[in-house]
Amino acid sequence: MRAMSGPLSGIRVVDFSAVVSGPLATMILADQGADVIKVEAPERADLLRREWYSRGGLTSLFANVNRGKRSIVLDLRTDSGLEAAHALCRRADVVVENFRPGVAERLEIGPDDLHAINPKLVYCRVSGYGQTGPWSGRRAYDPVAQALTGYVAIQKNPEVPIPDLVRNIVVDKAASYTAAQAITAALLARELGRGGEAGKGQTISVSLLDAGLAFFWPDGMMKHTFLGDGIREGPALYDRYRLTETQDGHIVMWAGGDNEWHAVFEALDRPELCQDERFATGRARADHGEELGLILYNEFRKWTTDEIVKRMEAAEAPCAPVLGLDEIPDNPQLQHNETIYEVEHQSAGRMLQCRPAPRFSRSRAETGAIAPLVGEHTDEVLAEIGFSPEQIAAMREQGATR
Repeated sequence: MRAMSGPLSGIRVVDFSAVVSGPLATMILADQGADVIKVEAPERADLLRREWYSRGGLTSLFANVNRGKRSIVLDLRTDSGLEAAHALCRRADVVVENFRPGVAERLEIGPDDLHAINPKLVYCRVSGYGQTGPWSGRRAYDPVAQALTGYVAIQKNPEVPIPDLVRNIVVDKAASYTAAQAITAALLARELGRGGEAGKGQTISVSLLDAGLAFFWPDGMMKHTFLGDGIREGPALYDRYRLTETQDGHIVMWAGGDNEWHAVFEALDRPELCQDERFATGRARADHGEELGLILYNEFRKWTTDEIVKRMEAAEAPCAPVLGLDEIPDNPQLQHNETIYEVEHQSAGRMLQCRPAPRFSRSRAETGAIAPLVGEHTDEVLAEIGFSPEQIAAMREQGATR
C-alpha cells in the first residue's frame, strides 16, 4: 500500500463502481487519504473514459471523479481475474460497487461472497432505486431521478412557470456524498464495535432515489411537511429564488430580514421604499409581492451589473453577479482559498482541478494524483497482493488483465 496522508490514511478501498455515483464517493475517500484501487474490465472500462472533452487518454468528467486512485484491469469472469479481485478484497477495508441489483452476486463479489473472506469489510452498494422492490431492476439516470424527487417540479421561474431540470447531476452527487459519509460512519462503528462485535464490517445500501429525495427534502418539501389544519403559510424558499436582470447581465440577490431589504432599497437609490408601508416589513412585502417585483425589475435594469454589485456590496445587501463558467477561477475569494489549482498530466496535459472542500487542521491530506489511465497500476497492485511477474504475464496471456 502506498504511503498516504490524511484522516483516512491506511484505509484501502476497492472500487468496482463506474460513471459517477460510486466513483465520486470513492474519490472523496481518496481525497481524505484512502488508498483507492479502481477495478475496470478489459475492453469495458468505465464509460466516462469515452465521453467528450478528452485528451491524452483522459476525459474531463472521468478526471473530475477519479482523482487520487490507482487503476487495475481485471476480468472477473476469468478464474485468475476473480482470484485477484478476491485477494484485493481480502486485504481491503471498504468495497464499493454500483452494479444493477444481482450483478455483483453473479460476478461472485457480492457482500456475502466478500464478507465470507473478509468479515471486517465495509461493503457499500449504490443503486438507482434500491436492491429490492418494484423498480429495483430499472435503469436509473440522474435526470430521471430528478423528475421523481421534486427537483424538476420547483425549477420554475414565476414569470415563465415551465418546469426544468437542474442542469448538473445533482442526484448522483447527492448519492455519492451520502455514500462517502456512510462509509466513514461504518468504519468508525467497526472500530468501536457498534451494532455487534468490534472489527466486524457491514453492508450499506444507498439508492439515487432515496439520496436525491433526502437531499431535496429540508427546503424542497417545506410546503408538504406539516399535515392537517392550522398551518401558518408563507412562501417557500424556492418561491423566492430570483435571477435579477441588470442593464447588461444578471445578478442573484437575496434579502432576508428588514435590514437587508432596506439595504437593497438604499443600493437602488430608492431609500423612500424603506418607509413605504407596502414594503417596510416582511408581512407587507409578502402581501404586495407583485408590486415590489415590478419596482425591483425596473430599478435593477437602470444599473450595469458592475455598478449595482458594488452598490449592493457597499450597502451590505447580499448579491453576486452571475458568472460564466470561464469567469469562476477569477473570483478573488476562490483564489484566496486556493480552491482551484492547476496540474499537468503526462499525456493529457494541463488541467484545472477543484480542491476538496474540507480543510483538516491536523490530518491534512495531500492533493491527490491526477486520475489514472486505464490499467495504469495493474502490475504495481497485483505485485502488492502477492502475484509474481510470471503470474501477471500469464493473466495477460489469458485475457484476465491487460
